[in-house]
Amino acid sequence: MPVLKPVDLSAEIVWLGHVPDRDAQLESRECDRLQLCFAGPVGEAHGGLTRPACSRVANLYPRGTEIRNTRQISIVSEEELDTIAREMDLPALDPSLVGAGMVLRGLPDFSHLPPSSRLLAPSGAALVVDMENRPCTLTARPIETAHPGHGARFKRAARGRRGVTAWVEAEGSVARGDTLRLFIPDQPQWAFSPSK
Repeated sequence: MPVLKPVDLSAEIVWLGHVPDRDAQLESRECDRLQLCFAGPVGEAHGGLTRPACSRVANLYPRGTEIRNTRQISIVSEEELDTIAREMDLPALDPSLVGAGMVLRGLPDFSHLPPSSRLLAPSGAALVVDMENRPCTLTARPIETAHPGHGARFKRAARGRRGVTAWVEAEGSVARGDTLRLFIPDQPQWAFSPSK
């Protein structure tokens, strides 16, 4: 019995990019196609089967501990980017400035897709959604360079709209214009609500 169910929603890839060297710059470089392998998009500095633990998992591991890389690609939605830009008083926000690897159109409330959802490409490539990608201050720097006086506005404007991080479950290619099918976990929401 399948544990992932298809939904009547799909997403069009409207933009692709990769970060070739994150020590040199956070911004991504636009491209028309990405080859996805188990270590992530080919040429992506955030790729790799493992990564060092960072502040996002500080309550689990000491910084630098080698862990599975579930943050191989940053995916954002065109609709949420447009909302962020409006809240920042910008006409548009270039996805390369936020280090995006993929921009999708067509999935509502994209940043809150259920963890473990799958995005299936026509090539057979599949991406597994890890979880919501929280906005950080690092992104403010390239935005400030491109739009002086606006960089500091990003973190607040992007809260709940920063997209998701994902990892490659099945290899293949993705191209601008591809339609990705969405599959979500076939399970009820967790009824227990832990205290904060």
